[in-house]
Amino acid sequence: MKVSEAIAHERPLLSLEITPPDKGRGIGEIFAALDPLVAYKPRFINVTCHQPHVEFVETDGAITKVHRTKRPGTVGICASIKQRYGVEPVPHFICGGFSRYETEDALIDLQYLGIENIFAVRGDPPPNVHVFTPEPDGHSWAVGLVEQIANMNRGLYLEPLAGARPTDFCIGVACYPEKHSESPNLETDLRVLKRKEDLGAEFAITQMFFRAEPYLSFLERAREAGISIPILPGLKPVTTERQLRSLPREFHVEIPNDLAGCLENARTREESFNLGVEHTARLAEKLLAAGAPGLHLFIMGSGRAEAAVVGRIFG
Repeated sequence: MKVSEAIAHERPLLSLEITPPDKGRGIGEIFAALDPLVAYKPRFINVTCHQPHVEFVETDGAITKVHRTKRPGTVGICASIKQRYGVEPVPHFICGGFSRYETEDALIDLQYLGIENIFAVRGDPPPNVHVFTPEPDGHSWAVGLVEQIANMNRGLYLEPLAGARPTDFCIGVACYPEKHSESPNLETDLRVLKRKEDLGAEFAITQMFFRAEPYLSFLERAREAGISIPILPGLKPVTTERQLRSLPREFHVEIPNDLAGCLENARTREESFNLGVEHTARLAEKLLAAGAPGLHLFIMGSGRAEAAVVGRIFG
């Protein structure tokens, strides 16, 4: 099932996003978070991908560069989701850690596995690294990755191949209603999104946001810029005072003062939880009433808050 087709035919659409567990943890925690949510029939589930840590290890006087992957399993989790739930998995595919030839080979593997949708993003630098550095002959930005996938969809590989069969990936991309942290301005972001669409992107999912106005304004400006692909709003319930500090730091987003004040003044954890769920549910209702094609929920823990929101909207 192509995500672009699902968005066109099902309104409102529900989709989810999960992160592989740390190495040494089990997939059971992913299933525990998803089990209550699949009852609401999400049309697809994104699975994030992360660059490996880079460490320099000295052994017998020789210094060796070692890649240590903290969160492996993106492809395996996608296969498990499809087998367990029958829901379309959408792996994140990142620029970091891949040359163009490694990208091509990995995409061929995904095609053989029956993966029909790809979420193409640059990805963050490795932990404790502040500047993104591509691999030799790798992509510096998601635009190049989108172009390579689109070329493969036309049967154009990195080397000339007689009678090459084209791939058939539906390409999704990210966008940022409050501006990408490395972009000079929102106009630049919109030009980049338009370029991705022109190259072959068929849908976009936003970074999380916590007020309706940034999404609605971004959507209006995107349409004025000639961007026509559906743009799904990404939502994350904020239910603890700790998240008021961590989410802006990690994702470069702004949490509105009314929500922050409610959580800071909550007397119990349960009150804080209920306030965060209520805020997100009201936001979701406002977005859908304004014409958003669906909702994309980011799940970063047990999924309890997300399930409460989804139950309010889709129950």
